Amino acid sequence: MRKNQARLTAAERAAFVRALKVLKAEGIYDMHVSHHRTAVLSMDPDPAHIGPAFFPWHRECLRRFELDLQKVDPTVTIPYWDFVADGSPSSSIWADDFMGGNGRALDSQVMTGPFAYSTGEWTLTVNDNRRTPPYLRRAFGVRVSTLPTGTQVNGALRRVTYDAAPWNATVTGSYFRSFCEKSLHNRVHNWVGGTMLQGSSPNDPVFWMLHCFMDRLWARWRRRYPDSPYLPSSGGPVGHNLNDPMWPWAAEPDPPTPAKVLDHRQLGYTYDDEASW
Repeated sequence: MRKNQARLTAAERAAFVRALKVLKAEGIYDMHVSHHRTAVLSMDPDPAHIGPAFFPWHRECLRRFELDLQKVDPTVTIPYWDFVADGSPSSSIWADDFMGGNGRALDSQVMTGPFAYSTGEWTLTVNDNRRTPPYLRRAFGVRVSTLPTGTQVNGALRRVTYDAAPWNATVTGSYFRSFCEKSLHNRVHNWVGGTMLQGSSPNDPVFWMLHCFMDRLWARWRRRYPDSPYLPSSGGPVGHNLNDPMWPWAAEPDPPTPAKVLDHRQLGYTYDDEASW
């Protein structure tokens, strides 16, 4: 069961942090960062963003990462960050024993918490370019001053149709995927700033908790509109159609497709508040 990060016990917070650091030390964490970075910077079309597979691709990415965490500690799941309820720089997510806080004014370097460069355990080795510094950076509220609101999240859940042609960044109108990606997800990345502005954004562990919230939002939407299908079934960009194998797993014997990840429960996890959906 994936839980709201604000409701984790001290022991659960410590276990999550420890598992992240073990994966980092083993090089597995950086493999996941590399997949996301390559998707953003090297693929045409981007298999993970600005298209219908935004939700399925990140669901598969999250689940594989979560299974790697559970090889370290079977009790660990990815917590979600409710950025509406916990949208302050002083929220519990930014505590010194969890994600650490904002970056300093000089260079946006995060100086507090388990992922500060000074710990020697969180050096960023998968970066967008050679000029990217090796330390975690954040700049709360600089790129955009506010996080998405509850009204916007509720508005997303009122959009009945999943997506629309031409199935890319130019989609406008009342569609769930395009609104969520651009108006919710992108705004949170921009509000956190620093490392979260890059293709290598999973270098900030907050990335996983943001995307866990987005995955939960998709699950809620599917619960609300069970007859509203994933679109497109065909005719969209490569990797974004219902039965397209998703990169970078496409060469596997049984590669994931959007169709195979539509039901999160079949993938082996639930959310802590599903009874209220």
